[in-house]
Amino acid sequence: MIGGEPFETGNMDEELKAHLTSMEDRITERIRDVETRLLTEFHKWASPVEMRVRSHTAALRAMDVEIESLNDRMKKLEDLPPAS
Repeated sequence: MIGGEPFETGNMDEELKAHLTSMEDRITERIRDVETRLLTEFHKWASPVEMRVRSHTAALRAMDVEIESLNDRMKKLEDLPPAS
């Protein structure tokens, strides 16, 4: 019995194939829906994270420039002759 209706012996293979094809189509559609929802939620999460990473990267670059500048100033001070 498929879908509440009894099998006819001559038609059993075709009905079973049709039922299995229908099940496969429904499963495939559910998988696509889940995949779409997962990708959507990941994108919602990733967008703000990406913006934060970019912001932090810019801040780190600015700090690197400042540290390099301070290192240069320290080297110049260390190279000065002692005051007499």
